[in-house]
Amino acid sequence: MRSVPPASFSRRRLFSLAAGVAAGSGVGGTLARGASAEQLATTGFRDTALPLDSRVEDLLARLDLDEKVALLHQYQPAIPRLGIAEFKTGTEALHGLAWSNDRTANGAVVTATATVFPQAIGLASTWDPELVERVGEAVGTEARGYNSQAPHIWGLQLWAPTVNLLRDPRWGRNEEGYSEDPHLTGVISTAYGRGIQGDDPERLRAAPVLKHYLANNNEIHRHTTSATLPPRVKHEYYEAAFEPALSAGAATGLMSAYNLVNGRPMTVHPDFDGVVRSWAPRPLFNVTDAGGPNNLTGSQHYYATQPEADAAILKAGLDSFTVDDTDSGKTINAVKTALERGLLTETDVDRAVRHILSVRFRLGEFDPHGGPYGRIDKRVVDSPDHRALARRAATAATVLLKNDRSALPLRRDRVRRIAVIGQLADTLYTDWYSGNLPYAVTPLDGITAALDPETTVTSTEGVDRIVLKAPDGRRVTAGTDEHPLRITTDTDTATRFDVFGWGEEIVTLRAVSNGKYVSFGSERTLVNDADQPHGWYVREQFKLIADGGGHVLQYAGNDVGESWFGDAKYVVVDEDGRLRVGASSPSGATTFTREVVRSGNDEAVEAAEGADAAIVVAGSMPFINGRESDDRRDMNLAPTQQAVLERVHGVNPNTVLVLQNSYPTTITWAQDNVAAILWTTHAGAETGNALADVLFGEANPAGRLTQTWPRSAEDLADILDYDIIRAERTYQYSTATPLYPFGHGLSYTTFDYTAPRLSTPVLPADGTVRVSVTVTNTGRHAGEEVVQLYTHQRWSRDPQPHKRLRAFRRIRLETGESRTVTFKLRATELAHWDVTREKWVVEATTHDLLLGASSADIRQRLFLRVLGETIPPRNPYRETAAVNFDDYSGVTLTERGEQHGTVVTASGGGWIRFRDVDLAGGTSAITALAANGSAHSSRVSVRLDGPDGRELGGVTVPVTGDEHTYRRVRSALADGRGRRDLYLLLEGTLGLATFRIER
Repeated sequence: MRSVPPASFSRRRLFSLAAGVAAGSGVGGTLARGASAEQLATTGFRDTALPLDSRVEDLLARLDLDEKVALLHQYQPAIPRLGIAEFKTGTEALHGLAWSNDRTANGAVVTATATVFPQAIGLASTWDPELVERVGEAVGTEARGYNSQAPHIWGLQLWAPTVNLLRDPRWGRNEEGYSEDPHLTGVISTAYGRGIQGDDPERLRAAPVLKHYLANNNEIHRHTTSATLPPRVKHEYYEAAFEPALSAGAATGLMSAYNLVNGRPMTVHPDFDGVVRSWAPRPLFNVTDAGGPNNLTGSQHYYATQPEADAAILKAGLDSFTVDDTDSGKTINAVKTALERGLLTETDVDRAVRHILSVRFRLGEFDPHGGPYGRIDKRVVDSPDHRALARRAATAATVLLKNDRSALPLRRDRVRRIAVIGQLADTLYTDWYSGNLPYAVTPLDGITAALDPETTVTSTEGVDRIVLKAPDGRRVTAGTDEHPLRITTDTDTATRFDVFGWGEEIVTLRAVSNGKYVSFGSERTLVNDADQPHGWYVREQFKLIADGGGHVLQYAGNDVGESWFGDAKYVVVDEDGRLRVGASSPSGATTFTREVVRSGNDEAVEAAEGADAAIVVAGSMPFINGRESDDRRDMNLAPTQQAVLERVHGVNPNTVLVLQNSYPTTITWAQDNVAAILWTTHAGAETGNALADVLFGEANPAGRLTQTWPRSAEDLADILDYDIIRAERTYQYSTATPLYPFGHGLSYTTFDYTAPRLSTPVLPADGTVRVSVTVTNTGRHAGEEVVQLYTHQRWSRDPQPHKRLRAFRRIRLETGESRTVTFKLRATELAHWDVTREKWVVEATTHDLLLGASSADIRQRLFLRVLGETIPPRNPYRETAAVNFDDYSGVTLTERGEQHGTVVTASGGGWIRFRDVDLAGGTSAITALAANGSAHSSRVSVRLDGPDGRELGGVTVPVTGDEHTYRRVRSALADGRGRRDLYLLLEGTLGLATFRIER
């Protein structure tokens, strides 16, 4: 989710909890005011001897309609007469306890200071579900710790993990997800969810909610863009990432995505009440994303009124409204109006409340002392064990991308002088969904601590230090008191600014006077008051744009273009000498002379020359280089950082690149020139120690990439194209040569794969095969290998992936040690979605079983014959859903009705193809169910074997009134016979729901 901008928040009301503690207490041992412990002890819903379902039903029966409706909002009020405390949904916890969308007095998000683990993509890069489960356990435990102090702020429903597939690395929220692969994503999300929940079979440590269902992987126009998902892509790829954690009982609900899928907003998608609940063994407590309900009547224009929208949300299977901050009144009024108008029934409300209560009961809220996890308190936060776990996770997540001539590990006894250089060398950055760091070990800290005290460590950030001079000769100054920047004639007080480059022309300016970053402040003035770039709008972003003989300063925060801001975005010096954002064009801005008083490149060269090794730490700033609401347009290393890397490498061939960011980067120059490259995500407080452990060989890197790294962004399809099959996306379907393949990661040792074998060479459609391989450490170091099993289906009716990950295991081997790794593979796992019959099918075919160290490093190959079925040719004489095509061009998929059905639409011409159609009975007519909301008639023509093939005829679709009004139309066809490919050409503007050929 995202937080609503501070300006739109009212000051939050502080809920108060009664202090009574007794048997029958709520979570954390508190009771709502109004009921005594003696009274509560006799109420059925607090009787732990009763089955959970009976307790839920007992409490539901005690609630009146007003009370039930009030429970549908994110901020659920207390019910004093029953001794029920208030309950708040949603605490962010993607890689540690992060923040609550409650607010401080000045409107800032309430953020936890807690253990910060590697970003989610880093956790997945460990390929170690056991480790990730331990991280989830720590996160759930710390959530309990905070909840024990302030349950009205730190709710135990955790909005994590993010399960959206990383099919496009330009997505601004790439760091929040796990992988481009659904299997890896499913395994890691299941592990994280299990850890959060705890090991009690009935009670929850905390309640994980998977985000964001479904196909949410772009930020540009994210409220209004629609992901086109043909059935195979939806079932085999996007749904496949969410199903594992739900079916394993490792998640307690889902959050809806902002976007639309096939024309329907996910906030009202019927999957929530149908598909996803069928996966889960227990009731799910589903929530909307923040503001999602209001989008239906706002930016999406899907419903005319909020009562209609809210009714549709509940009927679709979402149980809680995350909207309007703490103001639940709007939701309550809308739901009550929907009930009065007959859009909802009390049964609809009961169903949602039942789901909500089921999770609240499992959290131990109505058990003595809050259940088995109710005694956890704040002392667990940032414990020594959690610090050690954070270091282990950060180490395990590190990926060795390149290591020519064994440049790594560095030997301490041979390093007498080392240089640590770069914008990220002595800084740790956090992201929007991170908690506050309780402490920070930077790369420089970690490297320095790992070396002999006599070793010389030189360091520089490698950034230019400048002075800005106005046309009249006065210079910009910034004091230590965080007052607005001004110009002065006193050259001695002129402030120097360090300029950090982040790519896409964005820079941040750090004032040397107080070490803080220049930000957009009150009255549009520039103020040096930010510890780091931060916040929803990131008001520390600027551009220094060459203009004539100088530079103008452009404000580039995320709020540029907001209605309250106007069109002014360039800096001027006002009549009081203050720097303000006040010009709408460069011509109206003040032109400054940019005087470099210290060259970052020169300092980097000076530090690197003569060093035994130069470590360049480069990368991204998570609040600037793509984030929620902002996709990346450039995947290259920032030009200023690239220049530092090249200059350092030019004077010191023993240069190691440590790349620290949240997404694949097109570092082709580094791959061609630098001997060793390490990648880590923003990995939390222990980043420096973890990097030092890897650099000096205390740990042997075994992280693996969870995404394909392209050579260029030009190798990627349009970010809004979600059909990974047709667009040839991810390692499964891409034909482009990657910079680094999916699953890639090197080691300081070597591994051999031998003796591959199958338990059976022939597998029945309901059978299981064991796939084994022996792995031996043939190198000189102990190390860990991630053994990966891929499959490829040799023959199929439908296009199949080049490879698809089926299983993996991370193992540790001493030098010379061998271990046999065995995977179990069920035939049903090899099924794919058959669009001809709308079901999963295991085909009769041969599969290649590929064992190796990455998707491109296959060491052993086996062949498995599967005794499945042969998909018969299509039967055109029965009603066929148009969406079940095999190929398409010029069409899209949209909703047939507000809540159900998907149709094929065209607005100027397109075609859909149906392969291998059995026309043995001939063709005499076509009947189609179609809509035409335009002012002119449209046509569906029928051709054989190609869009330009023989035309059998066509059917005219008259104007039907609107795009959702469907009529059945019929027309004669010429005779066509044989097993042929059938093409339907949609001419004009129309929607096609179904068709049938008549003999």
